[in-house]
Amino acid sequence: MKPLRLGVMGCAEIARRRMLPAMAADERIELVAVASRDGRTAAETARPYGCRPVTGYAELLGLAELDAVYVPLPAALHAEWVAAALDAGKHVLAEKPLTTEVDRTRELVGLAERRGLVLMENVMFVHHPGHEAVRRLVADGAIGELRSFRAAFTIPALPPTDIRHRPELGGGALWDVGVYPLRAALHFLGDRLQVLGATLETVPGRQVETGGAVLLRTPEGVTVQLEFGMEHAYRSGYELVGSTGRIALERAFTPPADHRPVLRLTGASGTEEIELPAADQVALTLAAFTAAVRAGAGPAAGDCLAQAGLLDAVRRAAVR
Repeated sequence: MKPLRLGVMGCAEIARRRMLPAMAADERIELVAVASRDGRTAAETARPYGCRPVTGYAELLGLAELDAVYVPLPAALHAEWVAAALDAGKHVLAEKPLTTEVDRTRELVGLAERRGLVLMENVMFVHHPGHEAVRRLVADGAIGELRSFRAAFTIPALPPTDIRHRPELGGGALWDVGVYPLRAALHFLGDRLQVLGATLETVPGRQVETGGAVLLRTPEGVTVQLEFGMEHAYRSGYELVGSTGRIALERAFTPPADHRPVLRLTGASGTEEIELPAADQVALTLAAFTAAVRAGAGPAAGDCLAQAGLLDAVRRAAVR
């Protein structure tokens, strides 16, 4: 089959560091163009891949040879440019969160459905097979009846000039790092989570929240504790606790492609370490996107919409 002809709308760090190399290495993708508001930046970013530099995002969407675009712009710009891409007839892979407003997320999902286009939010860790291995263990009764779920994603302080410190661009810990443990809770526990309480904290000198915590529960009584932050020591993991044991996974959300995940399964007889094969979740995400485009149907929008609703509920419940 012909490769998916893809353009990149913006030269953000995640595009340059992770996505562009993965796109160039994927034989199912033809990297056609990279766009920036600055022509020099577009040229510098496009040069290693031998693709076309484009000055301006509207100019990128005007390229008839594009099938799809990847949107790594700041979160506050997603709604405008994802809508423009869909209106231009392009399939869209957009960085998470899809938007910073739950109503706008619903509108974009509806627009994609009406136009028969694939709209996929770039939450990469859910494509890593290690999490399916955890699901199977829980379903098989390895830890008894599930009682609680805990997850954390925290990263060290970012440079003062980083866009994630700018509220007008959708910055802040909830949108940037909080989405990981929240999505993990949805991934394992479903979309009926109720927010019992939340807090968002800001260190002096910042205009956005730099950390937070959330307490949730399922209708069945499973409790959920989540932590996130971007002025913290690095943490990336989760734990499921059951009536007879528990499962823990570290480096859960952004593992390198060569990392072999180790599940720690603890029960009455002790702790067993289960090493899983390495997997490249970036490549797997791109494979899921190209497969969805070829099939003519995007992934179910339920998780994206549930995540948007949960982020909104946390923001409204948060006490500073």
